Amino acid sequence: MTTENATLVALIGRPNVGKSTLFNRLTRRRDALVDPTPGVTRDRHYATVRWEEHPFMLVDTGGIDDEDDTITNHIRHQALLAVDEADVILFLMDGREGLTPSDIEIVDLLRRTEKKVFYIVNKIDSPEIEDTLLTPFWELGVEELWALSADHGYGLDTLMAGVLPHLEKDAPADGLPDNTMRIAFLGRPNVGKSSLINAIIGQERMVVSEIAGTTRDSVDTLVSRDPYTYLLIDTAGIRRKGKTTDKLEKFSILKSLRALGRCDIALVLIDAEEGITEQDTKVIGYTQEQGRAVIICLNKWDLIKDDKKRQERLLEEVRMAVKFIPFAPVLKVSALAGTGIKRLFPEIGKVHRQFHQRFATAALNRLLAEAVARHEPPFYHGRRLKFFYTAQLGTAPPLFAVVASDPKGIHFSYQRYLTNCFREGLGLDKVPVRLLFRERSNRKK
Repeated sequence: MTTENATLVALIGRPNVGKSTLFNRLTRRRDALVDPTPGVTRDRHYATVRWEEHPFMLVDTGGIDDEDDTITNHIRHQALLAVDEADVILFLMDGREGLTPSDIEIVDLLRRTEKKVFYIVNKIDSPEIEDTLLTPFWELGVEELWALSADHGYGLDTLMAGVLPHLEKDAPADGLPDNTMRIAFLGRPNVGKSSLINAIIGQERMVVSEIAGTTRDSVDTLVSRDPYTYLLIDTAGIRRKGKTTDKLEKFSILKSLRALGRCDIALVLIDAEEGITEQDTKVIGYTQEQGRAVIICLNKWDLIKDDKKRQERLLEEVRMAVKFIPFAPVLKVSALAGTGIKRLFPEIGKVHRQFHQRFATAALNRLLAEAVARHEPPFYHGRRLKFFYTAQLGTAPPLFAVVASDPKGIHFSYQRYLTNCFREGLGLDKVPVRLLFRERSNRKK
């Protein structure tokens, strides 16, 4: 799934009206992308969901605002952010509690936007009580009310049938040359993303053409470096989290996430002089939630080139901070001085090849058999787990299905062991590798 051109759908509403419940119901669909990555502890408030070949980015606005806000200010701020950033707004109200002054105030605000708004009355569990619970909300004077039970799923298909026409379809071919490598430059403001792109273009003497970016607040540059073509996506900086910016942070990140969904490889820039920050690790975490390959660039390396101790300390800090992606290459560059840039393209090429590589099923099954023979799986419910076969499901990132006797009994440590065996045996040392464990469908119960 890709977030390229994906519509941004925001859930807003007072506390406890069911935003998170609806978020969970939509993201837990079998075809939704929900893939928590070990080591990424940041709370999830967004996910990419596909509904009938329409991918969209769903945002739960709960948790955006400080706890000491009044409820009215809390919901007003959510609505303002959603109106500003989202393409479609799902405004939830509580059918059991009835219409409140806060609901009325926010509806008045939402009337002023040209964005598509769905006015949803939640906690309606059956058609028998629908008319009774909807009646007070017609006072709002909106054209349509949508009855829903986020908890039980009542009304969800009807709601999504209404939302569907407002969602982008899977992105069509973008007209780029075959095998174009899509590279997104991510990082905090002033870390040197645009400078590095400019240095790449200038130093490599490439053929450059400006093309319109399909993601807001990103600038795309198509670059030819025979025989390869690169799409360089320059994104808006991801701000530090702080008391004054926390409320804006979860929406501002979505602009960069949209660009991230369009790339194969994320180049995450870190300011070598400042060192790695918590926000840097969160940016890297976003890349893994989207399943992207990563190259970490320590920019402004020239500012610490004469301080060996500082260099060693920075490299150790980076290693510790990104233990959850030990495969990511780390490069030392200086956009200003132009150093380290020549190493960038060979590394991009290696990562791109691994990211899109396919393997023969016979070779994968041999690898699985060797791994299991080398380290037997544990017992589960008195029986040793069995692994039957494996196959590659996809690329970008490499994804493999492993069919086992009882996937629920596979301990995380053994999953990690098998993942490492696949990584080492297949030479996938620079990209994320994902294994899905499935039960054999014809197993006798």
